[in-house]
This record gives sequence, structure tokens and C-alpha cells, in this order.
Amino acid sequence: MDMIQTLAQELNKDPRHVENVVRLLDEGNTIPFIARYRKELHGAMDDTSLRTLEERLQYLRGLEERRDTVKKSIEEQGKLTAELKNPSKRPQLSWL
Repeated sequence: MDMIQTLAQELNKDPRHVENVVRLLDEGNTIPFIARYRKELHGAMDDTSLRTLEERLQYLRGLEERRDTVKKSIEEQGKLTAELKNPSKRPQLSWL
């Protein structure tokens, strides 16, 4: 499951709106700006929901970065198995 779908599911929001908010945040827009002036793009989420989305996005991106770092370290040690390489075989943790 990709990050947009994960966020949409966690926050019970439309994936299109979540994707729009992520794009706006990546473009450097602030939460107050998005909440006030981009309502058509986020489906009228309030600033609390937008802030929660931003925090979860940062967390999930950090987690993905950490996962890549660990994978690279294991690969450099020559211990990366096919089972670890294939993300479809990794269990999905429900709390992530």
C-alpha cells in the first residue's frame, strides 16, 4: 500500500484530497494557507486534520527513509536475502 492510500485510510479521507494536500505541502504551502485558501483541493478538512495529515506524512516518510537505510546496511554486509528484498513478502504492520 502506498503512502497516500495509507494516510487516506488512517484519516478516513478521500485519497484524492490526501494527495492534493501532500502536493501542496511539498510545494511549501503552510497548513493555515491550505486550510483557508485551498478548500476545493482538500475537501474542507479542518486545520487539525491537515496538521495530523502533515505529522503522519513526516512520520511515514521518516520510516521509509530509515527502512531504506537499514536495507542498504544489510546489503553492504552481504546479508540481504531475497525474502528481505521483496517488499510484498514483508508483513504489513497495522499500527504503521
